[in-house]
Amino acid sequence: MPGFSCFEVDMSGDGKRLDVFLAGAAAELSRSFTQKLITDGMVMVNGEIAARASCKVKTGDLVSLNIPPPDDLEVNPEPIPLDIYYEDSDIIVVNKPRGMVVHPAAGNYTGTLVNALLYHCRDLSGINGVMRPGIVHRLDKDTSGLIMAAKNDAAHNNLAGQLKDRLVKRRYLALAHGRINEESGMIDAPIGRDPRNRQKMAVLDRNSKQAVTRYRVLDRFAGYTYLRLKLETGRTHQIRVHLAYIGHPVVGDPKYGPARPHFGLDGQFLHAAVLGFKHPRTGSHLEFEAPLPDELKAILEKLMMDKGKDVVIR
Repeated sequence: MPGFSCFEVDMSGDGKRLDVFLAGAAAELSRSFTQKLITDGMVMVNGEIAARASCKVKTGDLVSLNIPPPDDLEVNPEPIPLDIYYEDSDIIVVNKPRGMVVHPAAGNYTGTLVNALLYHCRDLSGINGVMRPGIVHRLDKDTSGLIMAAKNDAAHNNLAGQLKDRLVKRRYLALAHGRINEESGMIDAPIGRDPRNRQKMAVLDRNSKQAVTRYRVLDRFAGYTYLRLKLETGRTHQIRVHLAYIGHPVVGDPKYGPARPHFGLDGQFLHAAVLGFKHPRTGSHLEFEAPLPDELKAILEKLMMDKGKDVVIR
């Protein structure tokens, strides 16, 4: 987001190109956007303006950047197809694809779910401002699945209240590294901003908020465990942080998992499969279920065939 940020290079960043380091350290910045910031003289290393994007940083360097506000804060409607599961005059529920950012931010002002919703709806709630109209909750860019948006402020307030009171049903499917022996379990560990890397979240004793994730094992494979997860709280990156915390990071997770790619995935194997809530106007219960995207389904099918199981995946 617009403003001034400063990052200290740790051992994991030693020797990286400046633009590559910033793309991993600064919130939601693409590499192309960091290159533009460097070219515009908005990035400094140890107090000196960075000469080029290709210069290498080393452990202990202080890298600062100044992101100017965008020239035009208007978010434009874009004719992007939507996989709509439900819609009326108050709400809309869509199945977000992997790779789509939910709302505009630095480096991602087009191609987002908000751009698509504005084209389709034209009437979203304004509580979250011009950059996030209608957005009640978020999914990470590479997390697919069900997400709801509000078309008016009354619906937005009602849905936000249900989330706060833990009345919204959210079930996720994930493939995790390693073998989880317990059939089910609960991870109750507070989450806050990682003080060593502000782009990441971490389990912390201080400056954190309660976070609770429940899980159940659906299947086990050689080196992997397939899980269904229930969110009781909604912290940023909660499932990804919690599974990494217990030693079983989500497969493909670029922030909290192994550095090398698995199954050729660009992003994590995490899918928001079930979303349930009370309609903000009528009070009737609504519940929706979205199948795994084809890319994730193919990975699971291969693991099942390798295990010698009949493949039946929704």
